Parts: sequence; structure tokens; C-alpha cells
Amino acid sequence: MKIVVADNLPPSAIDLLRAESGWTIDVCAGRSPADLAAAVADADAILVRSATNVTAALLAAAPQLRVVARAGTGVDNVDVAAASARGILVVNAPGANSISVAEHACALMLALARSVPAADRAMKDERWDKRRFVGSELRGKTLGVVGLGRIGQEVAHRARAFGMHIVAHDPFIATEIADGFGARLVSLDELCGVADYVTLHVPSTAETRGFFNDERFARCKPGIRIINTARGELVDGQALRRAIDAGIVAGAGLDVFEKEPPTDWSLAKLPQVISTPHIAASTAEAQELVGLETAAAVRDFLRDGTVRNAVNFPSMPANEMQALQPWIRLAENLGAIAAQLSPARVESIGVRYYGVLAESRGVDILAASATAGVLRPILSSGVSIVNARAAARERAIDVVESRSSRRRDFVSLLSVKLQTSAGERWVEGTVFEPASLRLVSVQGVSVEAPLGGTMLMLSNDDQPGVIGEVGTILGRHGVNIASFALGRGESGAIGVVNVDEPNATQVLDAAVVEIRRVPAIREACVIRLS
Repeated sequence: MKIVVADNLPPSAIDLLRAESGWTIDVCAGRSPADLAAAVADADAILVRSATNVTAALLAAAPQLRVVARAGTGVDNVDVAAASARGILVVNAPGANSISVAEHACALMLALARSVPAADRAMKDERWDKRRFVGSELRGKTLGVVGLGRIGQEVAHRARAFGMHIVAHDPFIATEIADGFGARLVSLDELCGVADYVTLHVPSTAETRGFFNDERFARCKPGIRIINTARGELVDGQALRRAIDAGIVAGAGLDVFEKEPPTDWSLAKLPQVISTPHIAASTAEAQELVGLETAAAVRDFLRDGTVRNAVNFPSMPANEMQALQPWIRLAENLGAIAAQLSPARVESIGVRYYGVLAESRGVDILAASATAGVLRPILSSGVSIVNARAAARERAIDVVESRSSRRRDFVSLLSVKLQTSAGERWVEGTVFEPASLRLVSVQGVSVEAPLGGTMLMLSNDDQPGVIGEVGTILGRHGVNIASFALGRGESGAIGVVNVDEPNATQVLDAAVVEIRRVPAIREACVIRLS
């Protein structure tokens, strides 16, 4: 067995791999791309950090490669699609740096509360400005945690020790999980309205990118302080500057920026801002743990076949995978649709198989795929059919599978039903040969539409003129309709509009705001599928 270590890892991680009898460990950090390609030609595994890019070309140079391991949370420098096409497992080390990031968020909070950097600067300038640096206690203040995953939970745990009150916004965390951290789950608007400090711990997605903007800051409690150790794209930097100038935001602790390093340093230079160069996860302990966790994942897979922390699907017989591949994509898309139909806290995910599908082998992978579709948009670490069930368990979300012999209108049918804090979300789909994914039912109403891209879901009164009004509004905003499907039920109609989304997502969002004002429209939401 040969393992190539392409970037620097702690000695303990290398020793863990070298302890395996008969294994060759080739540490080649800093080698040229050509030398690295030669090193992986007969390798079974490659371990990287962020310096090495695992491209499709590098994978092609490694015909025996079985696993790519990224010592860190993200896999931006790994071509996961190319690896999956080759049947190569991709693993990472999610959560290994949670404590380090949480502690840094707390450090920024304390530094803001007590003006630590400014006071230190005054001392170095030989100025004893004692009266200038009157601070405030964290005790009794309200901390708003946006994203109550691993890191958010660690921050909440530490904030309670300071005597802070905790409110949290996370549609995918069960109430009992939040209760365990003394956190009260609220809407994002309510959180911003009551919090003295807000700390961000969500991934950068289409929904969260720039979601702290002028409109959001206008809803914040005056004097709020913002902590961002997650992703720079979450906060509109110019909007933050305006909010600081207006006195809405009293201060900000930023470890991440929209562009790194910044080309415009004006935000970081503001006296109300304490900034650090993306170092929240940069501790000796975190780097050690990340290295050990990654090396252990590679060892367990190569030695025992155990899969841990995978970000792509597991290996299975080629013929079974080929037959299930379109259904895996269908399950993920149905999960994503159900999750986006209405923002609400998910309590359980139900997956039911009908017809021939119910009698097939290996279909339990579809429940994991549907769960990944539900969870992937809101989790910072990679979620796949391998780890989706574990991610759901961590959030106290039940995943329930069932098979039904009841005859339906299709040879095979897949149903995904979410029980949420706002009620039931239910969609069904099937696969038309050879591999055409179709949505066939929404909330129990039969409606057939192609799956993919951007979709506008409508619930409306079944009366004349609604379709025309919707089409007129979309046309006025320059949104092209690719297809329009309508289903009619006893309680009303369901419309599914496949659209060509404009370059600026705000254009479609503005059109949807106008559509919601149509009297006959009950609900309208945008569904975005990868």
C-alpha cells in the first residue's frame, strides 16, 4: 500500500500511517506538479491540505488511486466530480477545528466589549487613556447565533459561561438540541432585533451570500456587534460600513472577508472593527487534530474498508450503481425541493419506495441521498449519501424509510415527505427512461414537470387568469419561462414553472415578490437545484 502525502501534516499523522505494516508513505510536500504526478502513479491514497490542487489531470495520472483525503473542512481544491466518476472516495476532516474557531469568535467578542486592541495600541504609544476605554460586560447580554452546528454549539456553550442569554436561528436544528445549549430558536429577524452580539456560523450559499445587507442591518437592534468567523461572503462589506456610520452597528469582529486578502482595506481599518487574517482555525491543536483525523480516515478505509467523513458517494457494484444513479439524483433533488418549499425546522424525513423500486436492492442509499438534498444547502461541511444520516442524527432529525406495494400510476415512484415545525412538505417523483427526472406530485396534487435548474412553485386558487398574470409578471421582469405545469386538487391548484434564471438572482426574486401580491396566489417560492 502506498500513500502520498502532498502537503505538510503533523508528524503524529505520518506516524499513524507508518505504523501499518507493509505500507509505504511518500512525503512529497513542495514537489513540482510533474514530480507529484509521478509519485501518485502507483499510489493508493493521496493526502493534501490546501496547497495542492487535486485536479482531474492529477487523478488521471493515478490509475490505482482509491482515496483522496483533504486535511481540512472544505474540498475546494479537490475535483470531487472527477474523483467520483473514477470511483475514488473523497474524505475530509469536518469539525476538527470547531473548538479553535469557537474560541476565536469568543476572543473577538471580548476584544470588542473591552476595546482590547485600541487600549493596547494606546499603551504602545505611551498613552494612559484609562477613561477612554470604559467597556461593557458580556454578562446579561443577548448573543444571537446564526447557524447552530458544531461551531455554533461550541460558541453557545462558552457564551453561557459568560452569563449571556442565547437566541439562535437554524431551520435545521431540532428544538431539543437547541434546548441542550440553553438556546431559544427564533427567526432571523427576531434574532437581529433582540441580540446585542451576533455570531455567524453558516456556509456561503445562494441563500446566505450577502444576507447581512442594508435591509438586514436596518432590522438590527441599535448598537449590535457582528462577529464573522465563517465566510466573508455572508456580510456585504459596504452595507456594514454604512451601518457602522449610521450607528446601527457599534462594532464588528471579522476574521473573514469577501476578498482575501482584501483589495479595499477601508473596512478593516475602521476603529469600530477588529480584524484578523482568517486565522480562526489556525491553532496548533486544530492542525494536529485535523491531520490525525484525516490520516485515520485513510487508514481505516484502506485497511478495513470503513468509510468515515466521505464527501461523495460510497463504492458499490458497478451495475447496481449504474441502475440507481438517476434515482440517487432524483432523491437528492426531491429532498432539496421539499426543504426549499418553506423555511421551517425539519423534524423528520420520510422516504417511501413504490412499485419495482420497492423490490430493488440497495435502495436505502436513496434515503441518504434525499437527506443530503435536505441538509446540504445549510451545512458548512460536506454532506453526501455517506454521511447524511449521521448529520441528520446530530440534529435530532429522524430518517424513516418505508416500502409500499400500493399500486400507483408509475412503474416506480419515490416519495419524500418532511415533517417540519410549519407542517408537512411532500413531493414525489420518478425517472422516465433513460434517465429523465420528473416531479409528479406536490403536496398530494398531481403535477408533472422536469426536474432541474430553477423552478418557481405556486399554490393558488383554481380560477381563471392566474397563469396569465404570473406569465405577464415574469415577462415584465425579463424572466423566460422554459415550461409551465399545472396540477389541480380539491383545495386549489399547484403550478410548477421552470425558468431561465437571469444573471442577477435579484431579478427573479423581485418578480416573485410581485407574484405574491396577486390575490389568487397563496404561496410562491423559488427552488434552485444544482
